[in-house]
Amino acid sequence: MAELPVPELPAAPARCSGRFTISTLLGMEEGGWGPYAPAEGAGCDSAHPTHLSGSTLCTRTFGYNTVDVVPAYEHYANSKGVRDAGKGRPSLADLHSILKIRCMLNIWGVILYLRLPWITAQAGIALTWLIILMSVTVTTITGLSISAISTNGKVKSGGTYFLISRSLGPELGGSIGLIFAFANAVAVAMHTVGFAETVRDLLQEHNSLIVDPTNDIRIIGVVTVTVLLGISLAGMEWEAKAQILFFLVILVSFINYLVGTVIPATAEKQAKGFFSYRADIFAQNFVPSWRGPEGSFFGLFSIFFPSATGILAGANISGDLKDPAVAIPKGTLMAIFWTTVSYLVLSATIGACVVRDASGSLNDSVPLGSLGCEGLACSYGWNFTACAQRQSCRYGLSNYYQSMSMVSGFGPLITAGIFGATLSSALACLVSAPKVFQCLCRDQLYPLIGFFGKGYGRNSEPIRGYMLTYIIAIGFILIAELNAIAPIISNFFLCSYALINFSCFHASITNSPGWRPSFRYYSKWAALFGATVSVVIMFLLTWWAALIAFGIVIFLLGYVLYKKPDVNWGSSMQASSYNMALNYSVGLSEVDEHIKNYRPQCLVLTGPPNFRPALVDFVGTFTKNLSLMLCGNVLIGPRKQKMPESRLMADGHTKWLVKRKIKAFYTDVVAEDLRSGVQMLIQAAGLGKMRPNILVLGYKRNWQMASPQSLEDYVGILHDAFDFKYGVCLMRMKEGLNVSRVMQAHINPTFEAAEHPEENGISGRAADPIALAGEQQASTIFQSEQGKKTIDIYWLFDDGGLTLLIPYLLGRKKRWGKCKIRVFVGGQINRMDEERKAIVSLLSKFRLGFHEVHILPDINQKPRPEHIKRFDDLIAPFRLNDGFKDEATVNEMRQGCPWKISDEEVDKNRAKSLRQVRLNEILLDYSRDAALIA
Repeated sequence: MAELPVPELPAAPARCSGRFTISTLLGMEEGGWGPYAPAEGAGCDSAHPTHLSGSTLCTRTFGYNTVDVVPAYEHYANSKGVRDAGKGRPSLADLHSILKIRCMLNIWGVILYLRLPWITAQAGIALTWLIILMSVTVTTITGLSISAISTNGKVKSGGTYFLISRSLGPELGGSIGLIFAFANAVAVAMHTVGFAETVRDLLQEHNSLIVDPTNDIRIIGVVTVTVLLGISLAGMEWEAKAQILFFLVILVSFINYLVGTVIPATAEKQAKGFFSYRADIFAQNFVPSWRGPEGSFFGLFSIFFPSATGILAGANISGDLKDPAVAIPKGTLMAIFWTTVSYLVLSATIGACVVRDASGSLNDSVPLGSLGCEGLACSYGWNFTACAQRQSCRYGLSNYYQSMSMVSGFGPLITAGIFGATLSSALACLVSAPKVFQCLCRDQLYPLIGFFGKGYGRNSEPIRGYMLTYIIAIGFILIAELNAIAPIISNFFLCSYALINFSCFHASITNSPGWRPSFRYYSKWAALFGATVSVVIMFLLTWWAALIAFGIVIFLLGYVLYKKPDVNWGSSMQASSYNMALNYSVGLSEVDEHIKNYRPQCLVLTGPPNFRPALVDFVGTFTKNLSLMLCGNVLIGPRKQKMPESRLMADGHTKWLVKRKIKAFYTDVVAEDLRSGVQMLIQAAGLGKMRPNILVLGYKRNWQMASPQSLEDYVGILHDAFDFKYGVCLMRMKEGLNVSRVMQAHINPTFEAAEHPEENGISGRAADPIALAGEQQASTIFQSEQGKKTIDIYWLFDDGGLTLLIPYLLGRKKRWGKCKIRVFVGGQINRMDEERKAIVSLLSKFRLGFHEVHILPDINQKPRPEHIKRFDDLIAPFRLNDGFKDEATVNEMRQGCPWKISDEEVDKNRAKSLRQVRLNEILLDYSRDAALIA
C-alpha cells in the first residue's frame, strides 16, 4: 500500500501542532492519563512520523493529527483470560511442534500397548480397523470443530473450556468444561492403572508380587499418581521436559517393535505364538473371534475409544501457546493423522505375526503333520490344542496383554514405551483437568466450586484443583480394572465431543454475527454429523450411562440458563434466542387479532422505574409471563443535553427491573414537553403485533398545586391515548406513587427534588447509574400477600371488559389468590333481582369465575350537599365565571387560560359531575377496606 505523503515536522516540536491533538487515546492504558488529557512534554516522533504504537501520543491520519483513533484489535476484544495479567516467560510449548507432540502423547497411551493387540484378536483386523476409523471419525470432526473455535477470536488461557465458553457462551461452555475436567481426572486413573498393570506383570514374571495381583495394581497406582502430582506441582517447565522425554521413548519403542516383527522368531517366541509375518495368520486374524464378557463390537469400541481422546491436549494449554489459532488446528489434526496411522499399522502387523492361542511351553513343539494337532500353529510345528480347547492358554493375542513386548526386538524397550505412554498421558490429564476446572471456577458459573479457583505462585497454579483431581484419580484407581474404567471415560468423552460439535453447529445455524471462524475446513453439517454419531454410539455402548450423562448436561445447562450469570462473552444461545424472537415476532404479523388472543400489553409511564416501584409492581403482577410491559420515560429538555443521560441511564434502569424480577422493557424518549414525548411513545413503542394497547399512568396527585400547563398536558395525554385507540388504566394510591424524594434523600442527602414532581409517572430526575445499580429495592404493597381482602369491580359502563380482565389476571397470582372479587353494577331498586341475574349470566359466559354481584340501586340518587360543595370548591380556581361578562372579555380570558371552564360547560356537565360525586360516596361506603378498586 502506497505511503501517504507526510509534511515535514519542525526539528524539535514541544507537542503536536496539527489541527487536533490526541493525548493518549492509544496510550491511555500504558501512560495512565485520562482521555483528552494534555500531552505535557509529548511530541510526535520525528524519526518515524507515521509509526503507530501503544505509547504514541500523536496519531497521523491522512497527513494531519486527529482525535479519531485508528483501528486496533483491543477496541473489539472484551474477553479477558484468566492468567493474562502476569504471564510468565514462554514455555517450551510455545513451539508448534511441541503441541503436536503433546497431542500425540495424550492420544498414545495405555490402550496402544496393552489392549490394541487383544482387541485385534477379538474383533479381527477388519473390525479393529473399523473401530479405529469410527473413533478417528468422531475425533477428527471434533478436531475440526475445535479448530474452528480456536480461530474464532483471540485465544487465551483456560483451554477447551475457555475456547468454547468465550466463543459459544457460558451455557454450553460451563457444562462441557465440568464434564471434560471430570473425564480427564478419570483418564489419569486409567493411564495410571495401565502403568501399574505392566509393573505388576513384571513382578509376577519374577514371582515378586507385593500382595496379590489386584492389590498390587492399587498400591503401584496410588504411588505413581502421587509422584506424578509432585511433577505437576513442580511447574509447567518440568512437565514439558518430561513430555519430550516420554515422546522419544515411545518413538524408540515403536521402531523396536517394527524391527522385531521382521526378525525370525526364536523357539521361545514361537512357543508364545509369534511366527513373523505369515499370510495364513493374517487371514485367520482378519475375521473376529469373540471371547469373554467384553466380546462384542461396541464392548471393544468402548475400551479402545479412550485411546483416541487426547486430541484436546493442545487446546488445554492454549494460554502457553505463542499463536494458538495456528498451532491448535495444525497440531491437533497432524497428531490425529500420525496416531491413526500408528494404530492401523500396529493392528495389521501384529495380526499377521501372532496366533490367537499359545501355551508358552517349549514342550509343545511337535513334528509337522502330527496327528491330533489342531490349529494354525500345527503347520509351524507347535501343538497348542490342549490349552486352546480348555481356554487356558497364557499366551497368544487373545490371552497375553504384553504381546507387543514379546514380538519386539528388545522387550525392555517396549516396557519403557508403555511407561512413557501411560505416564505421559496420565501427566497430561493431571495437568489439564485442574487448569480447565480452575478457569471454570473463576468464572463463578456454578455455586460451591469457587474454592478451587484460587491460584498460587507467579503462574497462578491451581493447587486445590490438583488435589481434587488427585482424589478423583485415586478413587478410580482403586477399581484396579482397566477394562472397567475405559468405558466410563468413553461415555464422558463422547458426551463432551457431542456437545462441542453441537455447539458449533448451533452457532452456525443461528447465524450468530460473532461466529466467524477463519478455519476453512470447518463444516456445520460435519459438526452435526459428529454430534449425532457421538450420541448414537453413547447409547449403543451403555444406554443407562448415556442417560445419566445427558441428565447431568441438561441440569448444568439449565442451571446456567436459569441463573443467568453476570457474564457477557457472546453466546450462541443468545443468538438463537434473538432468531426465535425475531421469527415469532414477524410471524405474529400474519395473525389476525381475535378476542381470544387479546392480551393487555401495557405502556407504563413510570419515568425512571425506581421512582415509582408500586406502579411497576402492580403492572408487573398481571403481565408477568403473560404479556408485554414497557416502562416509558420522557426526558424533557434539549436533545443534545438529554441524549447522553438517556444512553447512560437506560442500562441501569434495565438492570433495576431485572434485579426486581420484573419482566419488562425500558424505553425513553427526549422531547420538549411531556405531552409530545408521550405521543412519541404511544406511536413508536413496540414492534409489530408486540405493541402496547393500554396506557398505564399514575393519578396526578398534586393537580391543585401544579402549573396549569402541566395539568393541561396531563389531561391531553389521556385524550391522546383514546385518540390512538389505547385503553387507559389510571392508578391511584393513598400515599402516592412517586418515592423519588425519599429514595434520593437516602442515596444523596444533598439532593434537591425536581420543581414539580409528577405523580403521573412521566417525568422525574434520574439517579446516578452506579447508585441505581446498588440501590436498595423499595418494598411496596404489591410485593406482599394480600390475604382475605376484597377486589371490588365497579362495572358501570361497557368498556370492552378491561375493568374485569385486570382483576381476573391479578386473582390468578398467588399473592392475590385469597382475595374475594366483588362486582358492583348500577340498577333500579324495583328490578334488582332481574338485573342481577342478567349480569351473573353475562359473567358466566365470560368464564371469569366471578359469582358475587351487587346491584347499586341508589347510584342515581343526588349526592349529599357537603360533598357537592366540596366538588364546587375544588373546581372553583379553574372556572372562568363568565356568566355576566361580554363575549370579547370571555374570548380574551380564554386565550390567556384555555384550560378554564366556562359556566356553560359546568351546567352542561352538571348531571355527569354529580354522578361522579355520588360514585365517590358509594366507594367510601362499600369499598373503604378493599385491597383494590377497579
